[in-house]
Amino acid sequence: MMRRIAFLFLTVALLAGCSKPMPFQQNSNFVFGTIYHITYQYGDDLQKEIEAELMKVDGEFSMFNRNSTVSRINAGDSTVARSEMFNEVLTLAQMVNKETEGAFDITVAPLVNAWGFGFKHEQLPTDEQVDSLLKIRNQMDFSAIAKGYGCDVVARLLASKGIENFMVEIGGEVVVSGHNDKEQPWHIGVNKPVDDTAHVDTELQTVLSITDHAMATSGNYRNFYYQGGKKYAHTIDPRSGYPVQHSLLSATVIADDCATADAYATSFMVLGVDGAKEVLARHHELMAYLIYVDEATGQLAVWRSPELEDYEQ
Repeated sequence: MMRRIAFLFLTVALLAGCSKPMPFQQNSNFVFGTIYHITYQYGDDLQKEIEAELMKVDGEFSMFNRNSTVSRINAGDSTVARSEMFNEVLTLAQMVNKETEGAFDITVAPLVNAWGFGFKHEQLPTDEQVDSLLKIRNQMDFSAIAKGYGCDVVARLLASKGIENFMVEIGGEVVVSGHNDKEQPWHIGVNKPVDDTAHVDTELQTVLSITDHAMATSGNYRNFYYQGGKKYAHTIDPRSGYPVQHSLLSATVIADDCATADAYATSFMVLGVDGAKEVLARHHELMAYLIYVDEATGQLAVWRSPELEDYEQ
């Protein structure tokens, strides 16, 4: 009898040792005018379910979908019902607007377009046109938060399946959980902010080793133009109506969710280094990696939240 029990234990141990770990699935496709890459440890391919969730986000916030909730509201449709998803993102946008004293504003789109970003421009707006547009706040644009929120929606789907190890990335915004296929924390790169309108220069400034967090980056180094010998970056200060003019080139924010990281990264590009530090001093749940031009040397310099020093590779 004892020999039989020992044999059974040995057999179970051998079978357990021979079992293969669950594979990591990889999905990628186009969404929100960019590309997504999603990696997750699971036995089945969930791409159809993932894209169904992303289409829900698109149906709420896409500026290019005439039937989206935001497009219908902007067109003056008073019959459109605001979903729980829409209200969740709107509430977050309003909160970040308040916490940044107006630096994050989902009604800034007309000014962005007037300065030639988003649509082709013929000439720069006059001061009178800027003043007029500052008074018009009836058009919403969630572009600065929707990609991050899309990452969160997919992360929620994966978590609901009991998936613990995953990375969701949409156009550079990221949510990570658990570990990668090498059983290590996820390694997420931060691009060096060099002028690159063609999006071909991908030299990394640093690599962060993170898990169970979300990360978003905003920068002026890939969307700008020169006119009259002056550089105009795509970040418009919603408070003044003019493109920002300061030394901050790139803001990376790490938060518990990606919509929050996305919104604050955009806000920091408006506020600049000192303004971003002031917000971070009030919000200890946020971490940031700021790349700017040192005015004394003209060289790239970095400021990081102290906690991030342990995250760099």
